[in-house]
Amino acid sequence: MTNRPGITPKFTPEITPTVEELEAQERRLIFRRFTNDDAWALGSLLVELARERQAPVAVDIHRAGQQLFHAALPGSAPDNDAWIARKRRVVERYGSSSYLVGTRFRAKGSTFEDSSRLDPDTYAAHGGSFPVTVADVGVVGAVTVSGLPQLDDHRFVVAALEQFLGLSD
Repeated sequence: MTNRPGITPKFTPEITPTVEELEAQERRLIFRRFTNDDAWALGSLLVELARERQAPVAVDIHRAGQQLFHAALPGSAPDNDAWIARKRRVVERYGSSSYLVGTRFRAKGSTFEDSSRLDPDTYAAHGGSFPVTVADVGVVGAVTVSGLPQLDDHRFVVAALEQFLGLSD
């Protein structure tokens, strides 16, 4: 879009997903199983997608308290690892994506930081960490990305999960 004198460019505000839409993502993105090899394959897919987009992200996959995959792409920083840990702890505590947890607090007219009573140096309800849920088992881990704006981090993980699970168009 070019700017011309006297014409104000129109920007469409980004539509953020609702609590219901985010909950539907979690109901849909379910694994039949989740092995170490699955973590490696999913992590490798995330790295491949990040490289294609030249996204300066760090990628992390945990299961049952064990780190199964980690990569830091060009442009990421040590601070991304701290964000990963904080967002992952939200998934582990609440069993929902870090973005959904933050959205639930905002939907109630508050913020996670103001109402959760949790240390913000330890927990961050910002987008980018998504539960690894196994059918008939429940949440067993988390896949986390840090380096983009929080909604982009969330969408990036969701898109990779959809592709990995064969649910993308």
